[in-house]
Amino acid sequence: MQFVCRVGTPDGRVIEEVLTASDESSLRSELAKRGLHVFEVRRRGLSRGLSAGGSRRRKRIPTQDFVVFNQELAALLKAGLPLLQALDLMLERMANPHFRGVLTEIRDRVKSGEDMSEAFAAYGELFPRLYPSTLKAGERSGELEQVIRRFLRYQKLVLDARRRVVSALIYPAVLVTLSIAMIIIMAIFVVPKFRVFFDNLDVELPLITRMVLAVSSFANRNWPILLVLILGTVFSFRSWNRTDSGGLTVDRFRLKLPFLGPVLHRFALAEFCRSLATLLTGGIPLVPAFEIAVTSVGNRWVRSKMEPTIQMVREGKPFHVALDSSGVFLDMSIDMVKVGEATGSLDDMLGAVADFLDEQIETRMQRILSLIEPMMLIFMGIMIAIILVSIYLPMFSVLGSSKF
Repeated sequence: MQFVCRVGTPDGRVIEEVLTASDESSLRSELAKRGLHVFEVRRRGLSRGLSAGGSRRRKRIPTQDFVVFNQELAALLKAGLPLLQALDLMLERMANPHFRGVLTEIRDRVKSGEDMSEAFAAYGELFPRLYPSTLKAGERSGELEQVIRRFLRYQKLVLDARRRVVSALIYPAVLVTLSIAMIIIMAIFVVPKFRVFFDNLDVELPLITRMVLAVSSFANRNWPILLVLILGTVFSFRSWNRTDSGGLTVDRFRLKLPFLGPVLHRFALAEFCRSLATLLTGGIPLVPAFEIAVTSVGNRWVRSKMEPTIQMVREGKPFHVALDSSGVFLDMSIDMVKVGEATGSLDDMLGAVADFLDEQIETRMQRILSLIEPMMLIFMGIMIAIILVSIYLPMFSVLGSSKF
C-alpha cells in the first residue's frame, strides 16, 4: 500500500513524500528509526484526516473529558505505573463511550509497539494538534508525566482565556436577544390590534404610523416564510463559513468589528504564542514547533497570514523578522520576541507575550461591557419610542381636531 507521509527532518525541514509499506504502523516505526518526526500518514487517495478509521467523520473529544483524562494519566504515571497498565485503568473508568472507543484503539496501537504520540496523531482533529507533538517531546526526553502536566497548564490557560471572553459576551448577547424578541412581539402581536381602531378613525394616519403598520402587517401575515428564510440564511451562512474562502472572509470580517475585533485579534495571537511556548519548552525545534503552533490558531485569516512566514524561518531568517512580515503582530509583541530570541529565552518571552495579550483582552472586554449596556438601552428606547409614537400620534390628531 502507498501512503502520503508528512515528516519533519532533523535539520528543521518539513517534507511530504509517497512511500510504500505493508501497513501504517510499520511505516511510522520505519520513519521514526530514520530520525524523522511524523506529522501525518494517510493512505494515498484518501482525503486528509480520513485515516485512522475516518477520524474526520467522528466528533471531537470534549475538552473537559480530555483534560480529566490527562490529569488522571499524569497521576498514574507519577505513581510508577507502566503506560499500558495506566491506559487499561483509564479505559475501565472512562464514562464517555465515544472517547472509550477511540482510547481502546489507541491502547491497541501502543500495545502493538507504536509510540503513544503517533497513536494520538493518527486521529487528526479528534484531539488538539499540540498534543501529539507534546507527547513526542516527552517520549524523547523520558519525562512523559512532566510533559503531560505542562500541556495541562497550557490547556487550562487557554480555556480560562476563552472562558473569560465567552462569559463577558453572555450578558450582551442576552440583552440583544431580549431586545429583538420584545420588538418582534410588539410588531407582530401588539401593533396589529390597533389597526381596527385606526380604520374607524376618520383621520389620515401619519407616515410613521403607516410605515409601522405596514411592517407589522407584513410580518404578521408572512412570519412562517420569514422564519424559513431566516433559518435558510443561517444554514447557508454556516455552510459557506465551512469553506476555505468563506471562512477567511468571515474571520477577517470578525477582526474588523468595532470594539470586538481587536479582542478577537489579540486572542488569536495569544493562542499562537502560548502554543509555541509550550512546544519550545518541550524541546521541539523552532521550525516544526512554529508550523504546529500556526495550525492551533483559531482565526483562519490570521493563520493564513502566518503560514507564509514558516518558509522564512526555515530559510534562516530571524524569527521576529518573520513574525513582523506577517503584518498581524503588534509592535510590542515583536519587540518582546526579539529580546527573547537574542537572549535565548524565546519560550519564556512568548509566554510573557501571551500573558500581556490576555491582560489587554480583559481590559478591552471590560470597556466593551461598560459601553454595550447603555448603547442597548438607547437602542431599545428608540425602537419602543417609535412604536409608541406611531400608535399614539393618530389619537393625538383626533383629539386635537375634536370640538368640545
